[in-house]
Amino acid sequence: MTNSDVDTDADGSLKERVETWLTREMPIIQMHGGTSAVRKADPESGEVIIELGGGCKGCSVSDVTTGNIEAELIKWPEIDEVTVRVPDARDSLGGPEQPESIMGVDRTEGGRGDWGSSNPGKDHL
Repeated sequence: MTNSDVDTDADGSLKERVETWLTREMPIIQMHGGTSAVRKADPESGEVIIELGGGCKGCSVSDVTTGNIEAELIKWPEIDEVTVRVPDARDSLGGPEQPESIMGVDRTEGGRGDWGSSNPGKDHL
């Protein structure tokens, strides 16, 4: 039995089969601390949306992983459109315009910043 025979098997929902495929065929995601979630798998429209997170955010090869997922899943007869989203790592930190990191340390070279510019407030321990 080939991978494609298993992928298009009628057992389980499309979402379950895509999740199983991701786990089996893309172990690199988990091996590198990433996560994957099937956000949508509509057998009526053929649309599948997958979101990668964890270590995938900001990973330099996430475009390669995304392309590989899209290229393989689009071969399934019941899938007409594949979208793989990888959040920008800067989004979780408030974007590139955020003056401070979430830890209150300036985001300048080396994280050193200017003395006192973080101003953690009077309640800071």
